[in-house]
Amino acid sequence: MLNLWNPDHLSLTVGLATALLLGMVHGITPDEHTWPITFSYSIGSYSTKGGMLAGFIFSTGFTLQRAIASELAFLALAGFLMHTGAENIVYIIVGLVMALSGYYILYRGRAIHLIPWLERLLPNVDDTKPVPLKLAFLHGIIAGWGTGAFATIIYTVISPSMPSAWVGFLPGLLFGLGTVVMQVMVGSLFGWWMQRQKLGASSKAFIGRFVSGNTLLYGGLLFMLAGIVGLALPAVSDWSINTGIKVHNLDSINLGLILVVLVVAGVGGVSMWLALRKVRLNSTRVV
Repeated sequence: MLNLWNPDHLSLTVGLATALLLGMVHGITPDEHTWPITFSYSIGSYSTKGGMLAGFIFSTGFTLQRAIASELAFLALAGFLMHTGAENIVYIIVGLVMALSGYYILYRGRAIHLIPWLERLLPNVDDTKPVPLKLAFLHGIIAGWGTGAFATIIYTVISPSMPSAWVGFLPGLLFGLGTVVMQVMVGSLFGWWMQRQKLGASSKAFIGRFVSGNTLLYGGLLFMLAGIVGLALPAVSDWSINTGIKVHNLDSINLGLILVVLVVAGVGGVSMWLALRKVRLNSTRVV
């Protein structure tokens, strides 16, 4: 029988099915490792198709990492991921990449000339086109190293139960694919909402760039702050309030959930309101 909450004594089939379903739960519930990135790039694409592509590209990078880490777990080489400070270190790295990406999107590369090698890695940003999605893949690979209930179950229960090293990567791969399916759906919804706004192409491009850039920049700074505070005060990372909901990511109010709300609803929501307000004010003046 499938048990997504506390699986044990798993057969190969049940273990892989559990990994896939856990990935789907991971992709559809608010998660600090997925939603802020998918939201940023989906809004930046300002279309249903672009939102789906953003979710897919990000989740593909995430899936690659989870498959690698799953194999490491089977080989008993993933202990470093269970270290108390690992999650906070990932927060800092993810936040740094987010902030650099957001800064680049907002200022169209004009301000990073002092770091030429980094500028060459970043895609060109055109004011009239959707935000480029290339960096979403990198975000996915980095964010995948984050830990939590899902990673703990994959790395300590399902991966070690695989029959051989040849299939040790499968739990992580299927977990990632489950995440891909749901993130494509989430991304398409964000993109669809933008597409439905009765705005011209240039207005959508401005809103997409403004919201995406701000969410990545200021959201990244929040992630870095959370990571630094978590390393300095471990009790902050361990803090949580039980909600009584027996669904991973919804079972407690903790630092991860607060980050999702602050980045997506806070930074993203306020940026959206400011961008729409500016566009409507400009259109009123033109009339």
